[in-house]
Amino acid sequence: MARAFLREAGRYVALLDEPERFMVHGLMEQTRDLLSPDVESTGDAFADLVASMGVSVATADQDPPVLPGEERDPALDRLLPDAHRADDAVAAEFRRLTEEGLRQRKSANLDLAMERLAAASEDRVELDAAQAPAFLMALTDVRLLLGERMGMRTEEDAERLQDVMEHLDDDDPLGYAMAWYDFLTWLQETLTQALLGDG
Repeated sequence: MARAFLREAGRYVALLDEPERFMVHGLMEQTRDLLSPDVESTGDAFADLVASMGVSVATADQDPPVLPGEERDPALDRLLPDAHRADDAVAAEFRRLTEEGLRQRKSANLDLAMERLAAASEDRVELDAAQAPAFLMALTDVRLLLGERMGMRTEEDAERLQDVMEHLDDDDPLGYAMAWYDFLTWLQETLTQALLGDG
C-alpha cells in the first residue's frame, strides 16, 4: 500500500511497493528513452556525437539531414516546448541553442529518480534535499508524456477523458493508463507539499 511523500528527519520518504516502483521506473525509463534515445554507433566518433544530439549529418550519398521539427514525436513538444510561440524562426533558433542542454538535464533527473526507486529498501523511497526537486521534475515529465499519449492537452481533454472513463471496460488500456496518471499526480502533489513544508 503506497504512502505519500512525507518529510522525515530532513529527508523525503514515500512507501511504494515493488509493483508500484517497477511501474513508475518503467514509465520514467520510457520518458528518458524519448528524451535521449540510444544511438547505434557508426564507428565515426564525430558522427556519433552529432547523432546523440538529435542531429543528422549526411554525406553525398545519403539523404539530406532531418531538419528540426520534421517527423518529431508530439510528446517531445510537451517535454521541450517552444520558448517563443509567436515567431517560428525565433523558436527554432532558441531550440537549436538550448534543446540539447534541456534534454540532458531532464535525462539526468530521470536517471536520478530511477536510481532512487531501485535503491528503495523495505519499500522506502528516500530522497535528500538535493534529490527531491529532481525527482519532482522527473514525475512532471512522465505525467506530461503519459498525458500526451492519452490525448490530454487541455482542461476540456481531461474532462472528456473522465467522461470516457465511466464507460470503459475493466481491461481497457486507457483505464490502466489513467490510473497510473492519477497515481503519478498524487505522488507529485505529496512531494510538492513536503518540499513546501506542508507535508
